[in-house]
Amino acid sequence: MIFAVTGSALVALGLFGVVTQAALLRKILAFNLLGGGVFLLFGVVARRGAVVDPVPQALVITGLVVAFAATALALVLVLRMFQITGAATIAEDPPA
Repeated sequence: MIFAVTGSALVALGLFGVVTQAALLRKILAFNLLGGGVFLLFGVVARRGAVVDPVPQALVITGLVVAFAATALALVLVLRMFQITGAATIAEDPPA
């Protein structure tokens, strides 16, 4: 039960951070938090009773590897954007 509550809290915090933050590094961190919560919830759902299904565990491990690669790619893109524009935030449109 504690893992389900923790996973739900991580998903909520990550979603809040993705929606509200303007800084791209904070968005990446929030997205990773969201993904960690989803992986935790998936692990909680996969373990029902005394029987453990190995397929969801394999999917979570694969998801962790893909999340790591996506994070590395996102960080490289933010670094490149900073080199080009000099800012690492999403700028709002100026008033017309």
